[in-house]
Amino acid sequence: MIQHPLEKFRFCPACGSSLWTINNEKSKKCTACGFIYYANASAAVAAIIRNENGDLLVCRRAKDPAKGTLDLPGGFVDMHETIEEALRREILEELNLSVTDITYFQSIPNEYLYSGMVIHTLDFLFLCKVKDFQKLNAMDDVSEAFFKPINTISPDDFGLNSIKKGIIVFLKEIK
Repeated sequence: MIQHPLEKFRFCPACGSSLWTINNEKSKKCTACGFIYYANASAAVAAIIRNENGDLLVCRRAKDPAKGTLDLPGGFVDMHETIEEALRREILEELNLSVTDITYFQSIPNEYLYSGMVIHTLDFLFLCKVKDFQKLNAMDDVSEAFFKPINTISPDDFGLNSIKKGIIVFLKEIK
């Protein structure tokens, strides 16, 4: 059974009323004050980074969801931040690397299970270049980061559906 994206929200955020009902598949409406709240997708970013040998930089997730699986470096876009700023910030926070070039690759809708709640996201994937990898260090929510030869990459090793889908497209495009 598919849950409404605002199922867990029981009270109107504007007036606090419990007269908070489903308005349509992506919103709830308060019949007390008339406020309508839409569940819009959260933006997230991920980086496809390759070294001089063409190997792919992958991370191992240190936290749920999908703890222990492979991932691409990235994360959520903060308020008042562009997707490019978020990408640079996430790569620095997770890997201690500075991105020099960013090229849009694709976007993928995703559902991200967090604390028992499904968060709808729109994940933006970018091809990125890094000046050098000497300061590469797994930090934040990354338990390890390493380069994997392209011919050993399996989409099934990646725990998040959007990243899996992005890896599939990436591997098809580089053949």
